[in-house]
Amino acid sequence: MKQKLLIILFVILSTGVFAQAPKYSNEFLSIGVGARSLGMANAQTGITNDVTAAYWNPAGLALQSTDMQVGLMHNEYFAGIAKYDYAGFSMKIDTAATVGFSFIRMGIDDIPNTINLYDNQGNINYNRITTFSAADYAFMFSYARRSKIKGLSYGGNVKIIYRQIGSFATAYGFGIDVGVQYQTGKWYFGAMGRDITSTFNAWTFDLTDDMEEVFVATGNDIPDNSLELTLPRINLGAGRGFRISDNFSSLIALDLDMTFDGKRNTLVKTSVFSIDPKLGVEFGFKGIVYVRGGIRNIQEQSGFGGDKSFTLEPNFGVGVKIKKMISIDYALTNIGDSYFYSNVFSLRIDLNKK
Repeated sequence: MKQKLLIILFVILSTGVFAQAPKYSNEFLSIGVGARSLGMANAQTGITNDVTAAYWNPAGLALQSTDMQVGLMHNEYFAGIAKYDYAGFSMKIDTAATVGFSFIRMGIDDIPNTINLYDNQGNINYNRITTFSAADYAFMFSYARRSKIKGLSYGGNVKIIYRQIGSFATAYGFGIDVGVQYQTGKWYFGAMGRDITSTFNAWTFDLTDDMEEVFVATGNDIPDNSLELTLPRINLGAGRGFRISDNFSSLIALDLDMTFDGKRNTLVKTSVFSIDPKLGVEFGFKGIVYVRGGIRNIQEQSGFGGDKSFTLEPNFGVGVKIKKMISIDYALTNIGDSYFYSNVFSLRIDLNKK
């Protein structure tokens, strides 16, 4: 069974690599960072304004409220099988510009490698079992600046991707994101182009003779070195803030995630593009305690009788800010079509040079 798991990992990988522009590529960069954002169903393009903006829309970094910010998040998906970690740092370099650095890792560790389970005499030797990790890494360098036009800011990311499956396969990639935000009164608008140059991953495989024999024996193609492309996508966002009373406030946000890699199972879908809407809301009390919610992943499903229905994914979150310096956020969320909801915690620290 464990040997089959190893083979399945390579089959999935090689299927995506052979296609020059697969529909789902670098999907670990579509999950999201920050429990506040995840609790609002990822509706962040127009309203993000802290260290996590480097991921959601780099233009929002220019609007962070303190000189420096640190963001941290750890999460586990699929009942703890996959680990997801994020760390970010942003700093104002003058009154108009902000720079940032973000690190993301998603991986499955301690996968048994049973290729060499049998010795030369055909005997099972458990001492020959080793383990490996399948992990994806992203390093993002961000720059944002306030425009001379009041309320307008812009920014961009340079992304370096590293993907690894044990010592068997590695990939290096490079991509660019750009974004803008505009705020007028209590209204917020934003747009972000992800992978605008088509992010590429150059895969290199280093398979032993024993592994190649297993691929041939199981009827699978031996993967070749090749190039995988991640096609551009556009995120459009809008939001509005409300002052309910002296102590209570609210914020509502809507995002439209537009992809151009063929028809997906989203609310709006054509052969050219698909649109996945995301709606989030946040209620605040004295700027200290927050309650959040949102819906996303609206999909059409067919019943046994051919009846059509729509499903959606709800998200929930809460947050607290301590002494205007430390923000602790929690979200109950899902990363897609999965039965396993995850408890996500994140931490943000606000620092001033004084």
